[in-house]
Amino acid sequence: MTREKILDRIHHPGIVAIVRSKSPVAFAPLCEALDAGGIRAIEVTMTTPGALEAIHSVPERLRDRIAFGMGTVLGVEDARNALAAGYQFMVTPVMRLDVVAFCRERDVPVACGAFTPTEAQLAYEAGADAIKIFPAEVGGPAYIKSILGPLPHLKIIPTGGVSLETCKAFLDAGCVALGAGGSLVSEKILAQGDWEELTRRARAFVEACRR
Repeated sequence: MTREKILDRIHHPGIVAIVRSKSPVAFAPLCEALDAGGIRAIEVTMTTPGALEAIHSVPERLRDRIAFGMGTVLGVEDARNALAAGYQFMVTPVMRLDVVAFCRERDVPVACGAFTPTEAQLAYEAGADAIKIFPAEVGGPAYIKSILGPLPHLKIIPTGGVSLETCKAFLDAGCVALGAGGSLVSEKILAQGDWEELTRRARAFVEACRR
């Protein structure tokens, strides 16, 4: 998948489903369920057991429909391992300019974690494709709107506090996409393998963004 396609999957419909679990995940049916709900970008956190191997179970027919990213990337070695495994974009939870530089050298899209306006601007200047404001629930949409006032060039993707109820407010604040974790891919859904419920939630998030 080209760089342009990967970024398009993230921005349209504008939801990145974040998979974070304390136990190994049945990744193939999870991807099928999210795809059925209209999700086009999935981030698996490095802290999820078996995260690097999970992408190998993805059905071939989904590989051009969904962009797969590795989250909780804390250094270049993490990024290198994720890229070798087959992940297509990287997400850091904190500002890691070394990871941004690594990804830029390889033309790999990267969302760099930040919280303050200074961190966000430095990540942008380093070449990050997007700024992951985390934890976004601390300041909420109002905080992001304040950041974008003097820094409108930032492409912000908030994570933390994103729910069906807050989607509109975050997008109205100027976010280019949203990272949805437990409110979309919950531990209960993963534990029970309730893929129908996951598809239902995915559709609800996609519809909320399109509205």
